[in-house]
Amino acid sequence: MLISIFENTLFLMIAILGLAFMSGRALVTVRAQRAGQFLTSRPDYYGWFCVLGSLLPAMVAGFLGWLFPVQEFYLRLALPLAALTGGFACLVNVTWSFPAQHHVERMIRFLLLCAGAVASFATIGIIVSLVFETGRFFAFDKVSVAEFFFGTEWNVQTEAAFGALPLFFGTAFVALIAILFAAPIGFFSAIFLSEYASPAERRLAKPFLELLAGVPTVVYGVFALTVVAPFIRDIGDWLNLLLRPLANGEDVIATQPKNVLSAGIVLGIMIIPLITSLSDDVLRAVPGKLRNAALGLGATQSETLKDVVIPAAFPGLMGTLLLAISRAIGETMIVVMAVGDRAHITFNPFEDVTTVTAQIVSTLTGDPQFDTAKTLSAFALGGVLFAVTLAFNLVAQWVVHRQEKRYASL
Repeated sequence: MLISIFENTLFLMIAILGLAFMSGRALVTVRAQRAGQFLTSRPDYYGWFCVLGSLLPAMVAGFLGWLFPVQEFYLRLALPLAALTGGFACLVNVTWSFPAQHHVERMIRFLLLCAGAVASFATIGIIVSLVFETGRFFAFDKVSVAEFFFGTEWNVQTEAAFGALPLFFGTAFVALIAILFAAPIGFFSAIFLSEYASPAERRLAKPFLELLAGVPTVVYGVFALTVVAPFIRDIGDWLNLLLRPLANGEDVIATQPKNVLSAGIVLGIMIIPLITSLSDDVLRAVPGKLRNAALGLGATQSETLKDVVIPAAFPGLMGTLLLAISRAIGETMIVVMAVGDRAHITFNPFEDVTTVTAQIVSTLTGDPQFDTAKTLSAFALGGVLFAVTLAFNLVAQWVVHRQEKRYASL
């Protein structure tokens, strides 16, 4: 409701804020001319002071309207009135001696503080909701922690089994293939851009990496489902024909339309820009003094890279790898569209499996009832996924920060 109210009053609020800016700017100029004094701030600051003085009361009124729901008519009336009241109070205070710049900067700092508080409270809210709903899931008599983490049967549709081990295995399997595919390409690309590429080559390669990073994940999912998966299935059928005589005519590889290998490859393609960009920054952060010292001692560029640059950047590169693993574990659209939904443990990359994110989407699709173990299992899976990705991110940040401190004095 609050969003629709803001949409309906948007033009009115813009008009009020524009009027406040022009009124504050013009009024303080007239008052200074009449008093024969110079302004203590630029005229625009008085206008922005009135704008922020009108905006802040309207934001407070909107927050109170969201916190304590009232009728739409009264809230639609309260927002412009709060803005007009705040703007009028600011117009009364704007005089030639009023330090408008100081007050504007304080208001901006307050808005930035509010933005940071919203992000912090949102994170806290996510954690609290996950912990609370996960606790409700394990509170059911038929769900135990041991069964959830170590059980091998997953059947939430009938609430018959909640063994999530196949889901954890599938998530790790897909992420492993993605990392094995993306890490060499990403690291080698970063080495080329950092150590060997000319400025013209960097200007040519960077836009392609940024373009690859900006592709929506659903597009990657469609690409995996319609292009990569059929290609992988053809390879599996060819290998099956090749190995069938050795197995007395029986199928050796059971290739599925959706399979782990296609999802892992496309997921690896998606995280290549992340690995390349971060690794490039890490390699370029190695002090030039180390390179110059090695080259001055007679080392070639390749020897300098192998014996000096990579060992110095190794902690940062490992931090980059951990961040990429975290990104691969948390991906949703690609695995939902390309990996399948069969909860089982297999080491055959040509077969389909399911992952944590795929099951969360499957469980919460439609009109779920939030008082059943089936729906609450999605929160338990989300809690585990959140804990794992948070751990990877914290370790990666610690590793990168350690490297920055290591070369801060050079």
